[in-house]
Amino acid sequence: MGNTSQSSTAHVGSESLTLQKVMEMMQGLQKAMAASKAEQECIQLDFASSQARNEELHCTNEELRRRLRTQAGSRKTKEQECATPPREFPMPFSQEIMDVAIRAMFVGPKATFTRIDDPEADLTAFHTQMMLIGGSDAVKCKLFMSTLVGTVMEWFISLLDGNVTSFVQLLKLFKEQYIANRAPPPNSYDRFDVRQYQGETLKEFVNRFGAQVVRVNTTDESMIVHAFRKGICPRPFRESLIRSRPKTFVEIRRRAVAHIAAEGEVNEKRASVVRTTHEGERGCDGKERSRRKAALRAKEAPG
Repeated sequence: MGNTSQSSTAHVGSESLTLQKVMEMMQGLQKAMAASKAEQECIQLDFASSQARNEELHCTNEELRRRLRTQAGSRKTKEQECATPPREFPMPFSQEIMDVAIRAMFVGPKATFTRIDDPEADLTAFHTQMMLIGGSDAVKCKLFMSTLVGTVMEWFISLLDGNVTSFVQLLKLFKEQYIANRAPPPNSYDRFDVRQYQGETLKEFVNRFGAQVVRVNTTDESMIVHAFRKGICPRPFRESLIRSRPKTFVEIRRRAVAHIAAEGEVNEKRASVVRTTHEGERGCDGKERSRRKAALRAKEAPG
């Protein structure tokens, strides 16, 4: 009986220990949950604060962008105002052309028109240079105006104020004004008037004849060859063309290369002989003057 009471007491004690451990574990879990909850609240507060800062930064950036756009717009407006010259005298260009600015470092074409030139030749030179430079229609108008000098500029200023609205219109007015200066179109038979001058080298004549062929702009090779043979002086190259007739002007150029080289060597030797002769004559003249001076001194010496 005594053993039974002792075992009951031990059982009760073990149950008390188990309940105590459970209570301690529950208290620990509660503390952990409270700490986790506090940590989550701190994180939420930090997140809310971070969102507030991001919104503030976004508003600040938008304000900076707005100010920069405003400043850029005002600066561009000022540049356009500075670039657009005041109409102190009547200007044929429209306001749209006048408002287009040309960069300060922009290098315009070097061609000039002075009233006595062929307008087509002047326009060809201008178009060639503008092809390399580039530029809008308004830029071409302004740069073309810079090539006009003298009475041509006076004509340009006399046009109606604001009447010119495009580069095509400006060229049309320009051609109509100076159409009388246009060179007459060359006749195909003009090629027969190309004659080799006395003293003109074969190289010079071939180049001059080729330039005339370009001007006439024909593809009649037989007429070109006949004109060349008729215009060249009676020299070895002409004899070679008679012995073996070429079919094209390209063939004439190719065959002329050897004769041009030989002609150059002959001219160089002739020039060398002339230089040697002149130097010899100058040397003889010097010796003769020295001999005369010596004789004069001997005659003047006391006997």
